[in-house]
Amino acid sequence: MTTAPSSTSVIPNTAHWYVVHTYSGREDRTCQNLKQRIITMDFEDQIFDAVVPKQTVVQMTDGETKHVEKTMYPGYLLVHMVMNDDSWYVVRNTPGVTNFISVEEGVEGRAKPTPLTDDEAQRMIQGPSSDSPQVNFGFERGDVVMIKDGPFAEFSGTVDEVLGQRGTLRVTVSFFGQDTPVELPFLSVEKA
Repeated sequence: MTTAPSSTSVIPNTAHWYVVHTYSGREDRTCQNLKQRIITMDFEDQIFDAVVPKQTVVQMTDGETKHVEKTMYPGYLLVHMVMNDDSWYVVRNTPGVTNFISVEEGVEGRAKPTPLTDDEAQRMIQGPSSDSPQVNFGFERGDVVMIKDGPFAEFSGTVDEVLGQRGTLRVTVSFFGQDTPVELPFLSVEKA
């Protein structure tokens, strides 16, 4: 989690967290662009923080586990700010920002950005309450995999279920015109 430039001013009660839509995969760069604009345009007294919520996941790749930091909400970042026309303009015209998330109609037909409650914002920033990292085995339901060994070697199948606690996948393999569910260890398959 990153924080915005420090400000010596006190954050007013009118400041709220807003969800900003960005180009997916460019959240960090957009957040950096916004932080730079806050400083350059001297908006540190109106825009206080910009955050790309992240979490650490354990990812299994080629039989090895790695701790990887992943963006929790691809295509979004959170901005703590006092909403007015000027601060809206600074955020909205930052390279990489596509729009604010809005649910109400504002003046002149422009959608009015909807603030998050403090609790909602903190839950989004902090992520899951578990202290242990989330495990990502590199497989998801619907993935097409190639079976590397065992009686079904060289067959391909579709992942029906990831059984992380057992270290296996339930894969549907089609042979002789019949779909057959098979449970296989993670290391016995690779994405096709």
